[in-house]
Amino acid sequence: MARNPNNRLERSEVAIIKAMMAVTPRKTDQDILAYFTRPTRSINHGRIKDIRDGKTHTGVPAATDEELAAFLEAWPNVDGSGLHLIGDELLIKAREAMLHAVQGFNNPRAFFKSEVFIVTAMIAWTYLLHAHFRRQGVDYRHRDRRTGDVLKTRHGADKHWELEHCLGDAACPLDDATKANLKFLIEIRHEIEHQMTRRIDDVISAKLQACCLNFNAALKAMFGAEYGLDRELGVALQFSGVAKAQRDLLLKDTDLPAHLVAAHLAYEEALADEVIKDPKYAYRVAYVERSVNSKGKADLVVEFIRPESAEGQEIASVLLKESERKKYKPKDIVELMQREGHRNFKLYDHQLLWQAADAKNPAHKFGVELRPGDWWWYDKWLDHVRARLAPQ
Repeated sequence: MARNPNNRLERSEVAIIKAMMAVTPRKTDQDILAYFTRPTRSINHGRIKDIRDGKTHTGVPAATDEELAAFLEAWPNVDGSGLHLIGDELLIKAREAMLHAVQGFNNPRAFFKSEVFIVTAMIAWTYLLHAHFRRQGVDYRHRDRRTGDVLKTRHGADKHWELEHCLGDAACPLDDATKANLKFLIEIRHEIEHQMTRRIDDVISAKLQACCLNFNAALKAMFGAEYGLDRELGVALQFSGVAKAQRDLLLKDTDLPAHLVAAHLAYEEALADEVIKDPKYAYRVAYVERSVNSKGKADLVVEFIRPESAEGQEIASVLLKESERKKYKPKDIVELMQREGHRNFKLYDHQLLWQAADAKNPAHKFGVELRPGDWWWYDKWLDHVRARLAPQ
């Protein structure tokens, strides 16, 4: 965990320290220090002595008796994890926002799950990165490019970086796959701000799960394992297993609005395959119903399989296949268009379309040549064909 470069006292705290020095019975420097040091901020005892000797903060007046009494009444003013409600406000709100996001998604009576999760999780990540930047001494306020002045909101507050700006800054500590996951969810958030989404829970749930795990890992890496959320929430329980009819439904293509499908495909087409397959981008779990022949395993809801085992390799092959992008042969494109009502659309018409669009140019990412002469098309090209055949 990085050392906090901002281990310093606030002006209001200096005023309280001076008031403490004047009370009887007399408090020692060590007694006073105990009120102002905490796990996320370490104050050197020499700072207290410097104030008592008049070497520092000479212009700060002592707090009044009422202010000192109010401070002592509220102290220690920490949450259940030991974080200070004022000094660690950003970190507290980041943790709480992510807990709200997960609890809301897991609510069995909720129908607006993914949308609420995404919005709340984006707030959680924004506060977490702001807390990290503050600890590292990074100024995360927007500034005028010409004058360098801090930009203000319409009500006069400093305008802090939004999540997209945080992810693009050189001081952001997140890896590429974690950033890709967040940028994907930001794209979806932009879409759901303007239109109804119907149900998107099953389609993007792998991204939401990765977002949770990434947040917890980043939180512990930045501020310490003691602040992780993995102790707060366990395995979610459900009242029933997955019946055959439900499995069949889950395996079907979900009827998503076109604007969300387009946003999803457009974003992922620009990603490298290694990012697509990274669990930090989309965390996938294969559920396998099984009986056990061991007493010790009979109570396990989740069983962890070693990757190098036969079972682990079999599951990995399933997940790898699931992570690959869907591909179509030219005849598949033609058949799909004919089923959608374009009865006169033939292979020759398809050839004219891809030639006119220079669609096999790798820069367009419309498809891939698996071997010489064996070209397969992505969903991005399928959407392009639909758009061209749609009535103008």
